[in-house]
Amino acid sequence: MNPTSITVNNRSYRLPVTPTVVVCVDGCEQDYINQAIQAKAVPFLESLARRGTALSGNCVMPSFTNPNNLSIVTGAPPSVHGICGNYFFDQEQQKEVLMNDVKYLRAPTVLAEMAAAGKKVAVVTAKDKLRALLGHGLNGICFSAEKADQATVEDNGIASVIEKTGLPLPSVYSADLSEFVFAAGVMLMRTQRPDLMYLSTTDYVQHKAAPGTPDANAFYAMMDGYLAQLDEMGAVIAITADHGMNAKTDALGRPNIVFLQDVLDRAGEGGKGRVLLPITDPYVVHHGALGSYATVYVDDTARLPAMAALIAAIDGVEEVLTREQAAARFELPLDRIGDLVVLSHRLTVLGTSSDKHDLSGLTVPLRSHGGLSEQRVPLLFNRKLRPVATKGLRNFDVLSLALNELG
Repeated sequence: MNPTSITVNNRSYRLPVTPTVVVCVDGCEQDYINQAIQAKAVPFLESLARRGTALSGNCVMPSFTNPNNLSIVTGAPPSVHGICGNYFFDQEQQKEVLMNDVKYLRAPTVLAEMAAAGKKVAVVTAKDKLRALLGHGLNGICFSAEKADQATVEDNGIASVIEKTGLPLPSVYSADLSEFVFAAGVMLMRTQRPDLMYLSTTDYVQHKAAPGTPDANAFYAMMDGYLAQLDEMGAVIAITADHGMNAKTDALGRPNIVFLQDVLDRAGEGGKGRVLLPITDPYVVHHGALGSYATVYVDDTARLPAMAALIAAIDGVEEVLTREQAAARFELPLDRIGDLVVLSHRLTVLGTSSDKHDLSGLTVPLRSHGGLSEQRVPLLFNRKLRPVATKGLRNFDVLSLALNELG
């Protein structure tokens, strides 16, 4: 007898009977959609309030790309899957490294387990940094828009992606990178009709353009057109985000930055505390590796209370938590975060030293994420769901809602 559901990371998921597409719109502050609806730019998204289900929930902390994408596809917090940033200090190697390697992943994904249960699964991500993690253990299609020209049947489950989508290879710093993801999703639904498909975009536009601006509305209008095509093909569509986005500037549009390492150095604590920024990844032009969440590694733990007090007194810092406090509150892996976790206010970002951040790529006022202010994200569906408890919803509930709660 064929099973009708699978259990992954202690959560049960019904096998899809209708092609189901889960979309993670990188950096999708809810106001982007609201403003695009006001501008009459997104008829498909506007229709969801009438014929679908419109909810919202929190993303996981830190509100960065890697932790949240992995939470969405595992249905679990970072304490379970292990990915707690884009970048961290590897205790075994005793050096700072990117968390792109699958060796850091501690839990199976729903995507891989669905494929193992006999379902056809496809994954398209904008940046290649996520491809290996999202595709870990997956017997199916998995490729990035960034390196779509290099996709092969052997490595990615599909070849000739450029020809099949009809779009040129996009620049990694462009709205075209996300459009390629959507175009590839439509192409796969027409040609492969996956049972489950995961599409993950880039937040290049959201870092550059505020909600309601022409560039932002144009981006959501583009997305809306592709989603409408998936809807017309009969797919169940579920939309969420990995994090929101906020301006990080003063009243004159200048970046509000607290350079934590400089503060520690000036206070004579530089030799005892090292600041690490988990937002750091290979693509920093649009945010300068500046976000609203930082960790501090302290050589002498006896200095922790004094260092925490020093940092907490800085204008722009919202909270300073110990390793244990942060792990418990945000469901983070205790062994992969610093001795202190620092959160900045909504309009402020955190840096290391001023001479280590290249801000030349910030051609518009700085917008970024990482803190508590970027936690609220949409949970949208093109079907009516059964009534569910909305309090405490998280973005990583999206797969469970889409697969288990259709009316």
